[in-house]
Amino acid sequence: MSAEPEGHRSVSSHLSSLPLKTMFKPADRMSGIKKSATRLLFDLAPAGSINLGLGEPDFVVPEVVRREAVRVIEGEHNGYTANSGIAPLKEKIAAYHSEGLASPISTRSVCVTNGAEEAIFAVMMSILNPGDEALLPDPCYLAYQPIAEMAGAPQKYYKLRAANRFQLDRESFAGAVSERTKLVILNSPSNPTSCSLSRDDLRFIAGRLAGTDIYVMADEIYREFYFDEPPASISEFYDKTIIVSGLSKSASMTGWRIGWAVGPEDPIRHVTVMHQYISSCASAITQKAAVAAFSDEGRQATAAMRVQLKQRRDVMTGAIDRELGLPYVAGDGAYYVMLDVSRYGLSEDVSMKLLESRVITVPGGAFGSEGEGFLRLSYCFEPALIEQGIKRIAQGLRGSSES
Repeated sequence: MSAEPEGHRSVSSHLSSLPLKTMFKPADRMSGIKKSATRLLFDLAPAGSINLGLGEPDFVVPEVVRREAVRVIEGEHNGYTANSGIAPLKEKIAAYHSEGLASPISTRSVCVTNGAEEAIFAVMMSILNPGDEALLPDPCYLAYQPIAEMAGAPQKYYKLRAANRFQLDRESFAGAVSERTKLVILNSPSNPTSCSLSRDDLRFIAGRLAGTDIYVMADEIYREFYFDEPPASISEFYDKTIIVSGLSKSASMTGWRIGWAVGPEDPIRHVTVMHQYISSCASAITQKAAVAAFSDEGRQATAAMRVQLKQRRDVMTGAIDRELGLPYVAGDGAYYVMLDVSRYGLSEDVSMKLLESRVITVPGGAFGSEGEGFLRLSYCFEPALIEQGIKRIAQGLRGSSES
């Protein structure tokens, strides 16, 4: 073997002298924060699966919005906007959320964000200090708890009782409010239950919080998807309310990323600062196109989606009755059904087992203890897939009962 040239070391000896690469250690605030159950199950699903867990409507974005987006791209300069959003969109948002209120909302009370998810993050991070309590519904949307954790805020829960079709347990709510409560989160209509809080329930909540410094974050992203009466807003009864919403659902603009927070000027000013350091501003193109969603043509397109969703709900509940014969809660809004599969075991085990039948569902236990024993099923896509998905659930559950 020839000698190594003088002044040179072998690659192996060079590498051995380097410090060992250590495993990345994330910030403590990320400890225990993982992908949501919906994403994990999607990642595990075999090819050809029907996704009944998806919370994304399959409707085409209203034509009036698409036309405006093309015009803006071809004919306008689209640079940064003001952090809080463009004035024409803020005016539309303020007017929209002023409906039913005694006095109109100012545009200074609006911050436009990159989707409602960013608005949720910015609001929670702007209000909660380490040690403050966040009061969340059980069951609830999967993002609330991790964001509270990142803010260092302990979580307490008020019950939406499964035994009472996921209606508010007032005694549970009243007892959960404490001197440490800083933020209460409402989601009506609810993800995952599709149930809305009644006006009487909202009055009760407002009464319990009266005289406190507690803020309410009202997640109203499903506000436009209702099947009887439009849902009421806590903002009608309680001044310290910050509404979070957007156009991902009502205009099927999930990939366009447009949302907002609306509330008293002082907290919204701080939410806007938080938003500035998260993403500067929402897309100029999306903001300009979003104005068209509030036009008569845009509102008519949303109304047409609402009609189709009611038909799809009927398709899903009819298929459940015919193929499964299991209890369920369909709610009065949004686009989810909570299917009771408690006789087959824990909801996560049932969801995992159903992947073998190539159907994706979301275990109710992921949303909280009141969701355990249920699967959240979505009906925001074409009826033929809904029917086929329920048949696959029936096939998978038959296999579970036989094993």
